[in-house]
Amino acid sequence: MTHDVTEPGFDRRMLEALVCPQTRATLEYDAAKQELISRGAGLAFPIRNGIPVMLVDEARTLD
Repeated sequence: MTHDVTEPGFDRRMLEALVCPQTRATLEYDAAKQELISRGAGLAFPIRNGIPVMLVDEARTLD
């Protein structure tokens, strides 16, 4: 599997260490949207250049 140099992939092993900053619950990885989903908080945290942005102010509200 090759990765584009400008868009590194998200390392799924990070999911073991990351939790929602609002609820402290585990997160789901949405590869298609490049987001980490917190169902409990109703938020989707973006992954930019392979790095999760775990700021509530940067999260998208789930529909």
